[in-house]
Amino acid sequence: MTRVKNSVTTRARHKKVLKAAKGYFGSKHRLYKTAKEQLMHSGQYAFRDRRQKKRDFRKLWITRINAACRENEISYSRFIEGLNKAGIEVNRKMLSEIAICDSKAFSELVKQAKLGLDGKIVSSKKEVKNEVEVVKVEEVKENKTKEKKSSTKTTKKKETVSDEIKEVEDNKEKVEKKKTTTRKTVKKEEK
Repeated sequence: MTRVKNSVTTRARHKKVLKAAKGYFGSKHRLYKTAKEQLMHSGQYAFRDRRQKKRDFRKLWITRINAACRENEISYSRFIEGLNKAGIEVNRKMLSEIAICDSKAFSELVKQAKLGLDGKIVSSKKEVKNEVEVVKVEEVKENKTKEKKSSTKTTKKKETVSDEIKEVEDNKEKVEKKKTTTRKTVKKEEK
């Protein structure tokens, strides 16, 4: 039996790493070992900075909003407090864009915030509880088995259409009674 060598896969792996390290300084784009080390560090930096970027942009937006607020004679914290009391929900990204592009609209928001601080505008927020009706899997299985049993037992012909309608309504009421309500949970039906 011939000896198996890994030269093809090794070369492919090296090529892949060196291709990814293209543009790095010095031996980091020429030599496999240093290129691989640099790629591992680069991945860690990228992971860290994807989260850092979100923080940096939020800082930038807050700085822009603060500058626009100071022009309208209010501090940033009082402005945000006033918006919350007035029930105005606009995120900081949009507030900074409004502050840059449309100063008149931003000054209107400042007026609303000041009215909210004075208590002249009160937010009419109503908390809505998300309740989802869920039919338990066991009950669904029981209903299916009952329907199968009833369909096999009833071989008699129905005399009138009204009897069929009453039977369907009774089945609906039974199913509705067995439904339970839970909060924010949905159970998937097992197959």
